[in-house]
Amino acid sequence: QVQLVESGGGLVQAGGSLRLSCVASGRTFNSYDMGWFRQAPGKEREFVAAIRWSGSSIEYADSVKGRFTISRDNIENTVYLQMLSLKPEDTAAYYCSARPGSGSWSPPSKDQYEYNYWGQGTQVTVSS
Repeated sequence: QVQLVESGGGLVQAGGSLRLSCVASGRTFNSYDMGWFRQAPGKEREFVAAIRWSGSSIEYADSVKGRFTISRDNIENTVYLQMLSLKPEDTAAYYCSARPGSGSWSPPSKDQYEYNYWGQGTQVTVSS
């Protein structure tokens, strides 16, 4: 069982930045692929970024490439999402997720249905 707790959301003006954190419980954090997803009001939850358990492979949604950076600290059991140049369309609830990492060299999954554990979410609001 993995429990995830996000923090770092808030209200920011367009062009600003935020860093989200997700702390995971358990001693096997370094064996889990981690993902960030977001859901805006009235919209489906969508993929934002993911990182393999080893940190060796990272994936981003096209809409955030070049602006967002995912990273992890396997000693602190924490995954981060650094968000720069925020836009009003980035406004959403952001969710941290985890799934057991595979032994293959494939990139981390972008499919929310492949993630087993979810945090409660943290709200990001970007004003224009």
